[in-house]
Amino acid sequence: MITINPIDVFLWTFRKNEKDVINLYNTMSPVMQLATGGSMLNFGYWSSKHLDPISAQDNLCNVFGNLSELSTAKNAIDVGSGLSAPSKLWRDSFPDLNLYDVNINFKQLSFSKHQKNIEFLNSTSTKLPFSDNSVDRVLALESAQHFKPLSDFIVESKRVLIKSGFLVIAIPITVNDSSLGKLGLLKFTWSSEHYSLDYLKNLLTSNGFKITDEMLIGSNVYDPLTDYYVENRKTLSRTILEHYPGYMEKILYKSLLKMKKASQEKIIDYVLLKCSLDSDLE
Repeated sequence: MITINPIDVFLWTFRKNEKDVINLYNTMSPVMQLATGGSMLNFGYWSSKHLDPISAQDNLCNVFGNLSELSTAKNAIDVGSGLSAPSKLWRDSFPDLNLYDVNINFKQLSFSKHQKNIEFLNSTSTKLPFSDNSVDRVLALESAQHFKPLSDFIVESKRVLIKSGFLVIAIPITVNDSSLGKLGLLKFTWSSEHYSLDYLKNLLTSNGFKITDEMLIGSNVYDPLTDYYVENRKTLSRTILEHYPGYMEKILYKSLLKMKKASQEKIIDYVLLKCSLDSDLE
């Protein structure tokens, strides 16, 4: 049984600094692995052909990879790479691609070792260990919401990208009012910054990027994920409760219900943004 101090979890979620995010992921990411049976840490992109977590998570990675035009890239940085499952999928799909997994969480990096065409780098997202104009793609798949300050990551992305390169981000967002009254429990269990779409787009364009593609997919993320958990809760909770105290599963369940409700009420969404360097600003 994993011992968790609820006060620690609250403080990690409330403060959200880099050390807190590391502690939170090291403690909570096994819940995702237990619930899905895999090593992906994203919410997934669900459809009529992708009805289980692993299939939906793979689908999100594939859609994201195609949006990023990885088939024509030589070098790509996966920033906030988690357990590196997305990079392994992209490496297998695009064998000529060299991937660099950047993660401040050394424990997650150590989960994967000696992977062909993948290099692991223990570094922060706001100080990327690459020279100017050296990579084709900067990828942030469900990770940029944790980067602090996010503006530094965007500036760094601009610095390391070649002129024809892309910055591609997949990120949960708020749509309108993200107050406590609207988000409720999610205000505390959504363990990241709550950026609005307008804020993100303004931040990107003001730092030298042009948004070339935008995909809002929240209804294919939050709603079916919640439905899957509700439909399979008996089996999933039994597995989770073998490793975590009962209150953790109850919080997870209530958070998922609130997440679906917020999605249906258009309070939250999920966006994929593809950005190129704005030549008009050069």
